Amino acid sequence: MLRAAFTGSVSRIAVRSAIPAVRPLTMAMGKRLYSSGHEDESFESFTERYVKFFDGVEDLFELQRGLNNAFAYDLVPAPSVIEAALRASRRVNDFATAVRVFEGLRDKVENDKQYEQYLEELAPIRNELGVMTKEELSQ
Repeated sequence: MLRAAFTGSVSRIAVRSAIPAVRPLTMAMGKRLYSSGHEDESFESFTERYVKFFDGVEDLFELQRGLNNAFAYDLVPAPSVIEAALRASRRVNDFATAVRVFEGLRDKVENDKQYEQYLEELAPIRNELGVMTKEELSQ
């Protein structure tokens, strides 16, 4: 059998019949366009877009998808984006995601000083919503 594959004695008809008949259609549907139109977006428009997105979140899946997308960029989201995400996690009643927002923030910032500055700026919303960081929960 292996020898037949290398010598070319396998019928081309048998090989062609293994190819699905809808190949051109599936290739056209499987084509991905990676240009999302946000290549030259400023930090202010990024912030505005994600604040608006999180203000409209209605379920946990949408919230987590938005957080994954926001943290995927090569920048740290503004405190207003984090606040909107925390309010959205409260709206969908998911405390764990609110805690994970701070875990993502800690991984995204360059150093501990920046993380502390974010915590200070977000202290009022954290107190209002009763959200603690992972470090506070483990004490």
